Amino acid sequence: MPDFPDSSLDATLDASGLNCPEPVMMLHNKVRDLPAGGLLKVIATDPSTRRDIPKFCNFLGHELLDQAEEAGSYLYWIRKKAD
Repeated sequence: MPDFPDSSLDATLDASGLNCPEPVMMLHNKVRDLPAGGLLKVIATDPSTRRDIPKFCNFLGHELLDQAEEAGSYLYWIRKKAD
């Protein structure tokens, strides 16, 4: 598991139970509310997020710090780009 304590997070997005394209749509809205350089943890259950979230980060310039799979959930740690 990545070493990002929950206390260092600016926000958490739980998209469990949602299917494409909802997790990425929610991610887009959540990232918009974060401060520049903010750290977001995303929890998802849709396997397509393994493809979609890295593409989202790459396309918009956010940094995908780490991703993991745990007990049927996909976890992502994303650093919002500095403005």
